[in-house]
Amino acid sequence: MTMQRFSRRTLALMVGALAVAPGMAPAVAQDKVVNLYSARHYQTDEKLYEGFTKLTGIKVNRIEGKEDEIIERIRNEGANSPADVLITVDMGRIWKAEQAGLLGPVTSAVLEGRVPAHLRDPDGKWFGFSTRARVLVYARDRLKPEQVARYEDIASPDFKGKVCARSGGHVYNLSLLAAIIATQGEAKAESWAKGVVANMARPPQGGDTDQIKAVAAGQCDVAIANTYYFARIVNSTKDADKAIAAKLAVSFPNQADRGTHVNVSGGGLVKTAPHRDNAIKFLEYLVSDDAQRYFADGNNEYPVTEVKTDNKALEGWGAFKTDQVNVGELGRNQAKAQAIFDKVGWK
Repeated sequence: MTMQRFSRRTLALMVGALAVAPGMAPAVAQDKVVNLYSARHYQTDEKLYEGFTKLTGIKVNRIEGKEDEIIERIRNEGANSPADVLITVDMGRIWKAEQAGLLGPVTSAVLEGRVPAHLRDPDGKWFGFSTRARVLVYARDRLKPEQVARYEDIASPDFKGKVCARSGGHVYNLSLLAAIIATQGEAKAESWAKGVVANMARPPQGGDTDQIKAVAAGQCDVAIANTYYFARIVNSTKDADKAIAAKLAVSFPNQADRGTHVNVSGGGLVKTAPHRDNAIKFLEYLVSDDAQRYFADGNNEYPVTEVKTDNKALEGWGAFKTDQVNVGELGRNQAKAQAIFDKVGWK
């Protein structure tokens, strides 16, 4: 497997390498390659892709880029794009790719059988391959589990000055609010966002890990964060991380009603894929038991299948009820979510 940074020069070299010289038959090597455009930047994914090559003999050419850049690149390349598969994080970004007309439909009994209906497009244009839950991480010594049993709890006046959260403009929070819009309506979503803003212990700053550390440091009592950030800390062998984990607990909100909001890392077939068959094989591989374990054990993400993992944190937290709204709604409601965050002052 090769990994290349996303640049104009790299792309030119790659296209040149894939071209067939005039008068020559298509090279056999072309039948043994899949060109992956990826916005996942996890070193642990190396083993995931190596596993596909060992299984099939198909080489994975991985080109990395930032989420919006990689979508724009495929759009600019048009029909001549060498991209076979697009993989990115968060449904909001997958939605952008779909709306840009970049993804082609896939009919696959494997994908339809292993990816739950609410984690894939009904028309097969995109699929979730791993999930992360957006949870509440709270201080064990200052809060009880029943105080943070629902997302709605942290919007209560009882939490004045106790909540930490990252920017409302970040796609993770946009997707959370988009899910609330889908299940509760815009009015209740706005009321929730307004309540959380009123309860913030500090202005939004940093990423999810920063929010978790702020709770451990006593700057706030509860934070909104994706599970894989907290799982990294829980699974860490560093003394500093162990000390943080010992102070904190995780709540999977709304278990008594709609379930906890989950988002996906996923993608699909680029509609102009030059290696369509290989691309579909690759997509199907991503939902195999081995690949699903790589997502969990390598990057602390939940599998979309029911395969058992060796991830101490994920297995220790146990099963939980998830919101069954189709994650496509997270993309559809992004603009509404941003408008609400702007209105209530969630910077």
